[in-house]
Amino acid sequence: MNPQAVAVSDAPTRTADFVALTKPRLNLLVIATATAGYYLGAGAQFDAVNCVNMTIGTALVAGGSAAYNQIAERRVDALMERTRWRPLAAGRLGTREASWFATALSLAGLAWLALTTNWLATAVAFVTLATYVVIYTPLKLKTSFATVIGAIPGALPPMIGWAAATNTLSREAWLLFGLVFCWQMPHFLAIAWLCREDYGRAGFPMLPVIEPDGRSTAQQVAAYASALVPVSLTPAMIGLAGPAYFVIALLLGLAFLGVSLRFAMRRTRRDARLLFIASITYLPLVLIVLVLDRVA
Repeated sequence: MNPQAVAVSDAPTRTADFVALTKPRLNLLVIATATAGYYLGAGAQFDAVNCVNMTIGTALVAGGSAAYNQIAERRVDALMERTRWRPLAAGRLGTREASWFATALSLAGLAWLALTTNWLATAVAFVTLATYVVIYTPLKLKTSFATVIGAIPGALPPMIGWAAATNTLSREAWLLFGLVFCWQMPHFLAIAWLCREDYGRAGFPMLPVIEPDGRSTAQQVAAYASALVPVSLTPAMIGLAGPAYFVIALLLGLAFLGVSLRFAMRRTRRDARLLFIASITYLPLVLIVLVLDRVA
């Protein structure tokens, strides 16, 4: 067999594996929320070039964070059906090359943000990276509270966008943080419920694993979904959006709350799957409406 031919045929696979380290589908949400944060912050002063630079830097940092996460969890990933084919878990990539890749992406992203946006956006991106990699990832194997901690870096991207646009972290930026934070908990817990056997096999003390009856899971889903409704309406109350947003956000919030309460009461796989689908539908819709209805 021709070694050169083998190298050529393997190249796309290795490229795909490095791309997979960045969790591109998951990080599409990071990019979307960061871009929404930028637009909402900039308003009439929207700068397309600056927004693109912010998006590139944020995407690089998010990709580096995801790669570090997979390095740390490569052994437990190999124990779970949903993750055992990841590049490191399956042994297709080595730890050293993955570490270089993660470091290069993270540093490049932070440098890009610092050179093209501002230091505040860079600082928020660094906090996102640090909390995700240094705090959240190790805690996942120790406590179910890690889910709450993980919602912090997950909710910071819109603040990166807002900071890049305004060089401030005003109350509107914190409101966007609260919106994404409250949304994440029902979303994460729906996934945890659907994958609780996998998580249990790998030793992750997720709430549905350590409390199989699901009462605590149900309580948290109901609590965060309930809090999401007033939080999602606040942009209209502080002048960031208008009446149209208020009405649509209220309807979306109540629908999402209804699905969440249905899961909380019944706790079936079907209801958890419905909650997951509702969660990945709700956030893009509410952000799109918020962006379209932004009050200049």
